[in-house]
Amino acid sequence: MQVLNQGITAPLGFLAQGVAAAIKKPDREDLAVILAARECKAEAVFTTNRVQAACVKYSKEVAARGAARAVVVNSGNANACTGLQGEVDARVMAQTAAEVLHIDAEEVIVASTGVIGVPMPMERVQAGIKEACRGLSVGGGHSAARAIMTTDTVPKEIAVQVRIDGKPVRIGAMAKGSGMIHPNMATMLGFITTDVNISNECLGQALRDSVDISYNMISVDRDTSTNDMVVVLANGLAGNSLIDNISSRSYRDFKAALDYVNVELARSIAGDGEGATRLIQVEIVNAGSQHAARQIARSITGSNLTKAAVFGQDANWGRIICAAGYAGAEFDPNLVDIYLGEVQVASNGMGVDFDEEKARQTLQQDTVCIRLDMKQGTCAATAWGCDLTHDYININASYRT
Repeated sequence: MQVLNQGITAPLGFLAQGVAAAIKKPDREDLAVILAARECKAEAVFTTNRVQAACVKYSKEVAARGAARAVVVNSGNANACTGLQGEVDARVMAQTAAEVLHIDAEEVIVASTGVIGVPMPMERVQAGIKEACRGLSVGGGHSAARAIMTTDTVPKEIAVQVRIDGKPVRIGAMAKGSGMIHPNMATMLGFITTDVNISNECLGQALRDSVDISYNMISVDRDTSTNDMVVVLANGLAGNSLIDNISSRSYRDFKAALDYVNVELARSIAGDGEGATRLIQVEIVNAGSQHAARQIARSITGSNLTKAAVFGQDANWGRIICAAGYAGAEFDPNLVDIYLGEVQVASNGMGVDFDEEKARQTLQQDTVCIRLDMKQGTCAATAWGCDLTHDYININASYRT
């Protein structure tokens, strides 16, 4: 597999563009459009929050067809809790793009992110959609990635190439996520394009399984958004033989590349958590079950006390085992060993003498690795989070204004 210095337009047959539509702030890219040269196989996963934005409701209908050709996404306004008018506005966004692109509205997925409960400024939104559609290009992928950002400090995009049946197959992706990150599905907004030739069944299985080990394993602040979605479009232009068997080598090769893309984006989202200064990586090894490993890893990354201890460079391992204990997973706490990087701070559920200075140095790293050896099986899982800082409060105390 080869990592490319590209993003959402890396696969054959995809164009994109991001523009400044002044949805929330002037002179800032805040609306993006992605277009495929032909109709794609489309699969998606959506937020499990009972409160769902109008774009989620609309895009579920599009995704149920298993086919799409374009994506329209805005930042600055979530179009959530906006009533029937919000649902009308989501459809108008799709229709506006469809008219300019000369495709059907039912081929357009719509996504939004930003402030909840504020009506969409549709005159500006529609003007932005038209401008983005007229400016679509292969080079527009980077501006599209910038346009979906809210409190993100950096755009998040990636592309890879893998050979399947001797054919170069590309996957490109972009995502946004910085706060309101504690998924029960995806995490944020994520858009993936690929030129692989694959069935809907295999594409959907690959996406769901990949989301489970990537976006579903990160937490910034224990909040699950009203707008989360991850969408994948596959146009088949790579020319490989159709992938229609999850047991095939071709499927495994594609899935490995998709996993790499999604894990890298998930790590980027966790590391760019609002106000964050460090990425926290929690590794659970030798757990009694996969479920237990996942639950414990996610519980630790979601622990505010652990996150605050990492920010303060305090090797307070008691907060780590405490978070494991309330994860709802079965394990014997009297067997657990805990490591901060290479420094062992607990053995068999009890503290050990350790070098505080070495532990503090570990907690100063850009990526802080916490490892728990459960000594009860062979299952493992990894989750990602970030430290909890003063800036998180500052950002969210004035997010709406």
